[in-house]
Amino acid sequence: LDEDRLTPQPSLVSIVRRRVGGRYLVDPFGFDPQLAALGAPLVTSWLRVTVEGGEHVPATGPAGLVVNRGFGVREPAALSVAVRQHVGRRLRTVGASPLPVLGPIERRFGAVASSPHDLAAVLRAGHLVAVPLAATWMQTRAGLPPLELVQAMMGFPVIPVAVKPAGPLGMPVRWRVHFGAPVTLADDYPVGDPLGAAELGEAVRDAVGELLSGSSDG
Repeated sequence: LDEDRLTPQPSLVSIVRRRVGGRYLVDPFGFDPQLAALGAPLVTSWLRVTVEGGEHVPATGPAGLVVNRGFGVREPAALSVAVRQHVGRRLRTVGASPLPVLGPIERRFGAVASSPHDLAAVLRAGHLVAVPLAATWMQTRAGLPPLELVQAMMGFPVIPVAVKPAGPLGMPVRWRVHFGAPVTLADDYPVGDPLGAAELGEAVRDAVGELLSGSSDG
């Protein structure tokens, strides 16, 4: 299976044979695309997602998708479904646990560590990566940007994303995912420059906040 793009799922018999024989792909970041493909139907059947601004998501190549986050994994899960449906790509998500058992399991499904080194490596490998802002209890706000991670995204496309419940009374099974245009800075900063990272972080946070306000209509 392609570790970035969705490909036809092999038969269940073939999957079982390969896993019993140990002949299946795990990429350098611990991601297991076959295992993720097996679990994807459960997520897509649970979440209903509508997409706005999907043309801003690159069909190939790296990008950091900076997204609001309330509590738990619902926003990243809805974003993953939106990316799968609109561009047919797999999404990595920053936030793998450092715990010895939980962390490797999360990595098998596409999580990466919340470290600038890991984020930069995944982007250099050409993947789409969800980078959540600081969690907020209210999903109508954009949290603080993780400045060290923003530094690691400099030099790559940075796309703001708003994810909000779309069902009656905020029912969490229906979501609206709104992608914004890539955020750029007026000044030309060197890659990794702390001042540039701070400006980029505030700019993308403002962009996510604007998308959240706009996506509240309808």
